[in-house]
Amino acid sequence: MSPKQIIHLTVNGDHHDIAVGPTETLNQVIRDGLRLTGTKRGCTSGSCGVCTVNDERGRAILSCITLAVECDGRSITTVEGVERDGKLHPLQQAFLELGAVQCGVCTPGLIMSAMGLLNTNPNPDQRAIDEALAGAICRCTGHIKVKMAVAHAIQQIAASAGTETHGQPG
Repeated sequence: MSPKQIIHLTVNGDHHDIAVGPTETLNQVIRDGLRLTGTKRGCTSGSCGVCTVNDERGRAILSCITLAVECDGRSITTVEGVERDGKLHPLQQAFLELGAVQCGVCTPGLIMSAMGLLNTNPNPDQRAIDEALAGAICRCTGHIKVKMAVAHAIQQIAASAGTETHGQPG
């Protein structure tokens, strides 16, 4: 059995020193070690997207195929870290308003995939939205309502900032 090593990880703004094994995934640390169960465990092979979190650059990453030791010194945001001061992010609000939330298994991963898109491209067109969500599987809603919610959130964010957007809701 390989020895564990201490990694320094910031999750949702909270700093943690965590002992991890060499094959332990970021998903295992988030769910089992930190008890943040919003990040789901699905296929464990990077195929379904339910484990998606955002890295310190705001990019979407798959926590089930990312080794925890690779994240030493890094910052991660999970779905629990998206809302601020008790207020939902416009993306979360759009998911609720447009019925993009169904059973809840895929929802956190879809939100984090969309957040990754918005963090790296605040004014995506429909093709970029389609590409960002292509790796996420949802059996309850398909992606129609999800894509509508993402486009709606882009419009809401732009309206509050007073800018124009490429994406069209619906």
